[in-house]
Amino acid sequence: MLLFGSCLLGNKAASQSLETILDVNNFLNDALWYADTFITPATDAAVYQASSVWVTTPQKKKLWDFGINVHFNSFFVPNGNRDFNIKNSDFSFFEIQGGDNVNVPTALGDDKQVYLVGYINDGQNDNEVRIKTPEGIDMGSVVYPYLQASLGLWYGTEIIGKYSYKVELKRGHYQVYGGGIKHNLSQYFPKLEAQNLALSAFAGYSNEEISFGFLSADTEQYEALGLNEITGLVDTFQFQLNGAKRWGKFEAMAGLITNVSDIRYEVGGQDGTPFFIVPVKDYVNDRLSEIYKTRTNVIGELSGRYQFGHFFLQGAVALGKFVNTNVSLQYEL
Repeated sequence: MLLFGSCLLGNKAASQSLETILDVNNFLNDALWYADTFITPATDAAVYQASSVWVTTPQKKKLWDFGINVHFNSFFVPNGNRDFNIKNSDFSFFEIQGGDNVNVPTALGDDKQVYLVGYINDGQNDNEVRIKTPEGIDMGSVVYPYLQASLGLWYGTEIIGKYSYKVELKRGHYQVYGGGIKHNLSQYFPKLEAQNLALSAFAGYSNEEISFGFLSADTEQYEALGLNEITGLVDTFQFQLNGAKRWGKFEAMAGLITNVSDIRYEVGGQDGTPFFIVPVKDYVNDRLSEIYKTRTNVIGELSGRYQFGHFFLQGAVALGKFVNTNVSLQYEL
């Protein structure tokens, strides 16, 4: 670890002390801990947002049947995921200005900020590094639109794709895209189809990207640390079973979703010209691999769909650790 820290030192290295190296390493440790605690609730929520309404109906589509949908997704931020407590004992470099412990927002929280202060000794002086804790999105719910399309293939198989443009949030953005395959199962059970019952299985992949403002410091010694933004990059593999019952033009559907998500993080921002030769963000990004994680979620989904001509109106709710709702207008040829 000391060798790692020494690589950060600039052309003042000859005059810089062992204390400098320790200060730099302690700073990086604190940045890593804060990054994990701040953004993890948001990446967990991103998985729920990407999971909804891949399957609009388990019914079998005919060959080359095509559908295109406009979805409006609403994710409700639970109170328990909006803030967390920090104490001076959590840090090896920083101290909370004016107190020993305080609640601060996660990326899903409000815009409350406090100052964190630390000092890096350059061999001669203690140089203050003073930052504000990052703000959350300060939104009770996150609403974003996306497009989804489907195409019927052979043997009751259907390919599905979804895409959202980069949706701007308060102090952040969110984007998702992906694709998958649905296969109708009830075609093998004629008695089910005779009762207007349908079953299907689905497997898919989605990529979610969610970014927020993070740490910045403007001081005489450190013009910028390059940690102004933190991004969660999520790769989700999803598997689900769906069943539905039709009554005329109305269809009710229930689904059981299981997904596995690999979550990575990176920081970015303007590179300053502080007393490090190499931007701090490069070393933080290297060390962020220490907090990469894999999440497994089991989610229940309920929905209802009504047909009028070639159009369908559908509402759905996904339930699990979080609550996510979805409303869509669908057109099928």
